[in-house]
Amino acid sequence: MSESYDVVVAGAGPAGAQCARDLAARGHDVVVLETENEAEFPRASNKSTAGTFPSTMSTFNIPDDVVMHYTDDVVIESPNDFYKYGQTGAVLEFADFKNWLVEEGRADGAEYRFEARATKPLMEGGEAVGVVYNGNEEVRADIVVDATGPSAPLARKLGVTDLKREHQAVGIEYEFSGVDTNADGYADLTDAMMLRLDHRMAPGGYSWIFHTGEDTAKVGVCYLQNAAHTDKARDGFTIDDYLEWWLDNDPRLADAEKMEGKMHRGSAHIQMPKSLSTDNFMAVGDTVPTLDPLWGEGIDKCMRSGRAAAATADSCLTHRSRDTSADQMEVYDRLWHRDVAPMMKQRLIMTELLYLSSNDRYDKLVHDLNETDNDVAAGANSGDLKSLLHLLKPEDIPVLAEYAKMVFDRKYN
Repeated sequence: MSESYDVVVAGAGPAGAQCARDLAARGHDVVVLETENEAEFPRASNKSTAGTFPSTMSTFNIPDDVVMHYTDDVVIESPNDFYKYGQTGAVLEFADFKNWLVEEGRADGAEYRFEARATKPLMEGGEAVGVVYNGNEEVRADIVVDATGPSAPLARKLGVTDLKREHQAVGIEYEFSGVDTNADGYADLTDAMMLRLDHRMAPGGYSWIFHTGEDTAKVGVCYLQNAAHTDKARDGFTIDDYLEWWLDNDPRLADAEKMEGKMHRGSAHIQMPKSLSTDNFMAVGDTVPTLDPLWGEGIDKCMRSGRAAAATADSCLTHRSRDTSADQMEVYDRLWHRDVAPMMKQRLIMTELLYLSSNDRYDKLVHDLNETDNDVAAGANSGDLKSLLHLLKPEDIPVLAEYAKMVFDRKYN
């Protein structure tokens, strides 16, 4: 006989663990299935740069003891210039953060099962009524939440997600010692999170240096496997090659040494969700996908999606008729578009236009940011049309035309 719960969550990442944490705090009977071994968790899924901001820290009561380093500034670099603005943040120790979320959920009554790989939804009458895991084991629940990330074994089989390879971003990061955060000719990256737009090391993406204290930093590269990458990529280069090229050519990294056991590799998708829910079912976090497409920030978005799913499940389970139909699950869709990613379409367009631009255009963009009020940069980042128009130039017309052709080809080819 299968065991039965109010909610079963597949995946113990920030989205799944936050969903379980909120549901358990509300008194619901929830179980989380996690693929990894508990003793090593999260060795295989420790893949986030884990930079976040005060709003996330306060909203989810994230404690100081999972923070590697607090930062004071964000820096945007182009090949030959930089723009720096004051924005406090926090670089988390991602493994500690994930374990903290598990502990928080357990303290509120959530059950965790490690070495439990979800393989497909348990179906009855055409609806998901639980999860099949580890081949033939079953757990039943009124509501199923897929928080497994891009693999999405439950959401795919239910037709809720349709992740496309051409929208997949790949990334690699190491933690280094011996990083010079204040090298001549570059921005001072002491206590800063830096994002660099430069096709030489990240064609169709960006690279980063996040200071983690003293001479240590997280250094990485990611890019979309899209037209911008294909057009600007070096023949035969893998993502590891791009990172090594950067290490060989940036004086800030000349003496950098990789810290043992501190390599993170992962992928995510940058696209609009096909859908988010169906009868008795919701998809959260990178399963959807949810991360911010422009700068890759995922922790806040994923946790907010987990919270929205928990709020929806709580509403359905406390409904006078305990209604978990697709109509009721659609509350999650509305919360996601309102509270989690309200500007997703605009930010996806901004992302593709940005990555189609040239290195020379990146230099001009950074120059313009330095010449304008900080409110313009903040407005452009939030998708404000007036701010975006302020930064557009006549030379952007070919890029706009290329983007329009990409959209046409996707729709009709």
